[in-house]
Amino acid sequence: MARILAIDDQFVIRKLVAATLENAGHEVVSAEDGIEAYRFASKDQVDLVISDINMPYIQGTTLIRRLRKLPAYENIPMLMLTTENSSEMKKLARENGADGWIQKPFDAIKLANAVDKILTKFDLH
Repeated sequence: MARILAIDDQFVIRKLVAATLENAGHEVVSAEDGIEAYRFASKDQVDLVISDINMPYIQGTTLIRRLRKLPAYENIPMLMLTTENSSEMKKLARENGADGWIQKPFDAIKLANAVDKILTKFDLH
């Protein structure tokens, strides 16, 4: 079981991600934007971050870059969950510290499998 921080400005997406990952046995902490997520991460640690890209206040790529500067988050896996699919955006996400990409709309089984895969890769399973 992993503790996962899921960030998305859409309530429905946050609930779907939380339900999917909680059904897979994980604990999910949700945030509706990058500011809320960064405040949480500055005080507490999780095993995985899943973030949307297009959000108010702080974009997901900026959030990940900032989280990577926190010692507790230097080596934590971070995934983007987004409708974006351009190669330029994927490159930007990687350059800012993202370890993977999940396309919205997502399939619950594929999301759970992607999370299991990244947790195993980082030896957090």
